[in-house]
Amino acid sequence: MGACYRTRDRDLTTSRPMSEDSSVADAATLAAIRAELIDSYDEELEQEMEEDRLDRLDGVPLEGREPALSRGLYFRELLRLQHELVRLQDWVQHEKLRIVVLFEGRDSAGKGGVIKRITQRLNPRVCRVAALPAPNERERTQWYFQRYVAHLPAAGEIVLFDRSWYNRAGVERVMGFCAEADVEEFFRSVPEFERMLVRSGIVLVKYWFSITDAEQAFRFRMRIEDPLKQWKLSPMDVESRRRWEDYTRAKEDMLARTHIPEAPWWVVEAVDKRRARLNCIAHLLEQVPYGHVDHPPVHLPDRVRHADYIRAPVPDTMIAPDRY
Repeated sequence: MGACYRTRDRDLTTSRPMSEDSSVADAATLAAIRAELIDSYDEELEQEMEEDRLDRLDGVPLEGREPALSRGLYFRELLRLQHELVRLQDWVQHEKLRIVVLFEGRDSAGKGGVIKRITQRLNPRVCRVAALPAPNERERTQWYFQRYVAHLPAAGEIVLFDRSWYNRAGVERVMGFCAEADVEEFFRSVPEFERMLVRSGIVLVKYWFSITDAEQAFRFRMRIEDPLKQWKLSPMDVESRRRWEDYTRAKEDMLARTHIPEAPWWVVEAVDKRRARLNCIAHLLEQVPYGHVDHPPVHLPDRVRHADYIRAPVPDTMIAPDRY
């Protein structure tokens, strides 16, 4: 992986060929930079290995699951796609685009995992996540779409909705948090609302992450077994298991009535989390034609030093204990 960071023998601060006096120091700096970058990738690899471990917890059946995408191929493609996401980000800023991506699906379908991989290497000021909690008393009296509109992007921004206004067609409908008349009004309004967004210049992409009944049961069981992930399993999630068929009917109705030419739905097969992430990111990149944006070279200036400056010592009482 270190080969990815090979650079010409040049002075990074002046873009001139390095002198013999500075070559040793600069080579050491580049080696340290490579080590830090590779270490950051190692952390991601450890995270994936931990997911593999959880997938094999004792007592959890794995029958019927297709072999997962190999870790090596997954990481190579993920890093390649994340590089393209950075290029897309540059283009969005340069062209002042506005992009909205909706991620919907059952609990534990993998929405959070793909959102994390999309945002992992992007500027949070450009690409941000909107994950709205349940509406408060005031919001429940507003126009239904009003609290979502507040999170729409300005020019040069990407917003990823981790669940969206489609809550009304899903959890709110199934759990009885709204009347059926409210659902029907939503279905009348949402196509026009989305057409209005698209006419205003927003690029709107909608994804439904699809998993099987058995896979959701397996992922819920993983959360029960793992003390670091038990917080992810809410009472609402537990109840959703019992109402699997109700959610299926609601999803089918939602897709049929809100799949419009201006804002179609895209279904991501998500039983294999790795394939789902790669497929979703690759497809998202295809939705926005983007090109290369030239950036001026960065030159680090020499640090200003003042002869009268003396660094003040840090009191021992302020230093965190050195336990490791």
